[in-house]
Amino acid sequence: MAAGVDNIGMSALSLNEGIRESPVCILVLGMAGSGKTTFTRSLIQHAQEKFNPYVVNLDPACREVPYAAHVDIRDTVNYREVMKQYKLGPNGSIVTALNMFTTKMAQFAELVRRAGERGHKWCIIDTPGQIEVFTWSASGNIITEGLATLFPTVVVYVMDVVRSACPSTFMSNMLYACSILYKTRLPFLVALNKIDLMDCSFIQEWMTDFVVYQDALEQETSFVSNLARTMSLTLDTFYENLPNCGVSSKTGVGFARLLGHIQDCVVEYEKDYKPVYEKMRKERLAEQQAAQCPKPPADVEEAGVAVRLGLELNDPPPNLGNNIVIRAPGLVPLATKEEEVEDMEEDAKGAAEDENFQSFVQRHLEAQQSKRDKLLQEQAQS
Repeated sequence: MAAGVDNIGMSALSLNEGIRESPVCILVLGMAGSGKTTFTRSLIQHAQEKFNPYVVNLDPACREVPYAAHVDIRDTVNYREVMKQYKLGPNGSIVTALNMFTTKMAQFAELVRRAGERGHKWCIIDTPGQIEVFTWSASGNIITEGLATLFPTVVVYVMDVVRSACPSTFMSNMLYACSILYKTRLPFLVALNKIDLMDCSFIQEWMTDFVVYQDALEQETSFVSNLARTMSLTLDTFYENLPNCGVSSKTGVGFARLLGHIQDCVVEYEKDYKPVYEKMRKERLAEQQAAQCPKPPADVEEAGVAVRLGLELNDPPPNLGNNIVIRAPGLVPLATKEEEVEDMEEDAKGAAEDENFQSFVQRHLEAQQSKRDKLLQEQAQS
């Protein structure tokens, strides 16, 4: 039964424990219409016996899902209320709903931790089709890093084989895949979905053979094909080695191989990615400890004691509004004759400077007036 993430106790969740072995978090990403939800259902069915997956739905706009979710974002954020209150469209509302959900990321991570203790070896997370959540939005970064610093995490990118038969659409998918790969910094697996409708061998060949893809682009005459041709010159080195597997979410073909690829990605995480996220976890732990125990000021010695300056000094009596100060005759300084002469000379110099400046201004005004008069005469004569 789906559950929200409010009122979850946080006493057991700590960064001190390090990255746990289970559950393995599997983020299912892909463009809208690629079949992510159906793919998630089939993945749950094939992994149920061996991995007992913990299921999470992060799509706030779907009316119903074809699987039983343990955690459902719709129980936490009302998608339509977000549209009304913030005056957003469908896509903006979905992104905002994910942003709101990430404010409960600590509670969500605690639910996943408890699921691992109950024997769930996998945590399968279905995501919305608005893939920009994981390409530029802050919520996608919070979700991926928040999970990867606590649990082994893998990204499965679902790709529609039928739509990708167009070379330009294929390049769009590869661009999104590379963007997510390098933004999430996690093991990445491409699931070539809908092979019951079209064989995926041509996509696998395009991914590994640059010349074959260029030949396919030559058959297109649109301006987009020119852009795809230019992008392929650079991107092919990034996606040619991406692990991929053809599957059919409708018939279940290929999911046995897919489970093996996911386990290979888990091994890859343990070998290549875990040290990076361990370092990130320790940095966050140090930040938390620094926030709890602030350091003394830099000007105080380590073994010294801070003493407030002026602790034993007495402040002068307050001014009662009388500006007259009475002093003893012997304490009043007397000006000498030399100082009086200097003062008189300075006053004379100042008066001469003022007079010179006034005369300069007067001469300047007279010159300007004569120019204006001369100009008016010339205009009158013409």
